[in-house]
Amino acid sequence: MASVAIYSPKGGVGKSTCAVNLAYLSATTSKRRTLLWDIDAQGAAGFLLQAAQGRDTANKIFSKDADPADLAQPTPYPQLSVLAADASLRRLDVQLVEEDARKRVRKLVRGLERRFERIILDCPPGVTEISEQIFRAVDVVVIPAQPSALGLRGLEAAQAHVRAQRRSAPDILPVLSMADMRRKLHRETAAQHPDWGVIPYASAVERMSAERAPLNAFAPRHPAARAYADLWSEVERRLLAAESAPGRD
Repeated sequence: MASVAIYSPKGGVGKSTCAVNLAYLSATTSKRRTLLWDIDAQGAAGFLLQAAQGRDTANKIFSKDADPADLAQPTPYPQLSVLAADASLRRLDVQLVEEDARKRVRKLVRGLERRFERIILDCPPGVTEISEQIFRAVDVVVIPAQPSALGLRGLEAAQAHVRAQRRSAPDILPVLSMADMRRKLHRETAAQHPDWGVIPYASAVERMSAERAPLNAFAPRHPAARAYADLWSEVERRLLAAESAPGRD
């Protein structure tokens, strides 16, 4: 069992769409029992997977009396479940600090791994207590960034933040998101980092919010869908390596 976080220090970079497509590919292509855990209070990932949007229920996941796996909702896709987010998560950082629960997320992830083979976490943006706990709990962190000077600057800061969390930091996978190869800067940035995944800017990705479905479910031959599939192949390769690493607890 292994887990991956989709994280960005800022919003608007395609984080949630990336999380949804990777979770879908985990369940359908890799045939894994997969959970998408939406921890972003905006709830975009849960919305895209047609999850019921409750009020003030997502915070129950962090209750000591609840089994988070029992709160997971099925999705229209076999082997894919979702823990939906809502506005009750807005004070989660303060709550975890007040309760001195610095290892709560790690304990929850380890418990969920008994029921799911792959856990995809859609993280809230920013540098927060919850993001730091997530980095200490997962095996791989995918960081989408726009191919611009500011995007790369944010990516570098995010990588440093992840690596600072523990002696053995999770594997980091940068991804260029919303890349428009008609633009010289975007082409040059992609050429400078040939080992990074590239998700093209496409109206089909924006259609996900209208379809309320992963792009790979309704347009699997689209170039962006193929890019997500390639990205998932790399993520799965790294997760398999993490599972076989000695000393993983």
